[in-house]
Amino acid sequence: MSLTPPTTKNLLRPASHLLNKLADLRLRGRKALAVLLDPDDFEPVRLRRLLQLTQQYPVDFFLVGGSLVLTEYQAALIALLKAEAPQVPVLLFPSHALHVDAAADGILLLSLISGRNPDFLIGQHVVAAPRLRESGLQLLPTGYMLVDSGRPTTASYMSGTAPLPYDKPSIAAATAMAGEQLGLRLMYLDGGSGAQQPVSAAMISAVRWAVDVPIIVGGGLNTGEKIYTAFAAGADMVVIGNHLERDPDFLAIARQTADLPDFSDTPARLQQQAE
Repeated sequence: MSLTPPTTKNLLRPASHLLNKLADLRLRGRKALAVLLDPDDFEPVRLRRLLQLTQQYPVDFFLVGGSLVLTEYQAALIALLKAEAPQVPVLLFPSHALHVDAAADGILLLSLISGRNPDFLIGQHVVAAPRLRESGLQLLPTGYMLVDSGRPTTASYMSGTAPLPYDKPSIAAATAMAGEQLGLRLMYLDGGSGAQQPVSAAMISAVRWAVDVPIIVGGGLNTGEKIYTAFAAGADMVVIGNHLERDPDFLAIARQTADLPDFSDTPARLQQQAE
């Protein structure tokens, strides 16, 4: 296999401004909201309705991808996002080297550090590396940690790995610490698609104590209280997805929660104040 030598442009490419955006939000104590869109569930009419809602309740990032991606709709999904909401960065959330698409703005370069499958620790990265270098995508090296959410998930099945035990925050903290020491710039704790329960506050808090990099949390965040709990425990960005398919208006709750001025109160007390 022959590789194209790096160009001067590649060598001088500045650090990802998307990474800088997340780091800056963390420094300022601001919380971010991302929406995960699976190309296998691509329906233009429903997506346009969601994009209309984002005009009133803005999101910080769109993530595009899934654990399987059986259809050819990823390119069409990205094209629609760039046409209808060009102000929102699109990040690839890949499960395979084939899912690299230069039309996006960046890619969460996931290393599945919660598992021991070499294909998802480095194997897929080797396959994707030449395409990534040519793509011009901003690279966001991310320690990806699957967490037991009460049911088997597509992600754990497809990766052939066991998730982190739900009630072992110390294991998650040490795993994240190792990932940061290896140079990963983000940590992503994920309960997986259709999670029965979100990642626990204890685990998020333990990881927050262990690392300085921004923390992303996803899976099972289907109420404002659960989003609040994740932020209060130390998450810098939450990812919502499946629940929006059933209730697009949930975006308003998620955005309003992310925009709260602080997270020192309890969800129950906030609910009482709202009533």
